Amino acid sequence: MNKPQGQRTCLYDTADLDTVLADMARQVAGLLTGRRQIAIVGLLRRGAPLAEILRDRLACDYGRSDLPLYKLHVKRYADDLTLLHPETELTESAEQSVLDLSGATVLVVDDVLYRGHSLLKAVEYLAGKNPVEIRTVVLVDRGVTWLPIRADITGMRLDVAPQDIIECNVPPYEPEFRIDLLQLDKP
Repeated sequence: MNKPQGQRTCLYDTADLDTVLADMARQVAGLLTGRRQIAIVGLLRRGAPLAEILRDRLACDYGRSDLPLYKLHVKRYADDLTLLHPETELTESAEQSVLDLSGATVLVVDDVLYRGHSLLKAVEYLAGKNPVEIRTVVLVDRGVTWLPIRADITGMRLDVAPQDIIECNVPPYEPEFRIDLLQLDKP
């Protein structure tokens, strides 16, 4: 996929994000204290590898090696904020159709909370799987949600101009883990 043209500024590099994710893992560990049945759901695309990183940190740093990880495909916007689907689209896999989360605490992980459509769709879907509670985790909150959804744990809040784009570059989709601010070229 060709990236949009414009002025890119690196806001967070890999080392910065390692520190941010360590803090997010600490917050998640605190949130999960006393909870036994936990499932992590990463939203495809970039929320899924972030969920894997958090799960690995929870296993390594907090001894929580028992956390299953599921990937959920939810789509509304392209990475450049171009509207792809007027209605938020969720694609259920065969594994997810029979998934029973009864009694579980579910952590939903995404890269950027923008308007809230994708995260709300995921929460609505997962609520139908009978969890005890659903918590939301995002790396970046742009602070402009239109829907009644908020992140329980946020790596950072970036208040940027509406026309600007926050690009989360997350391996394996990009070679380097970083967050860029893209200010599009004017036509």
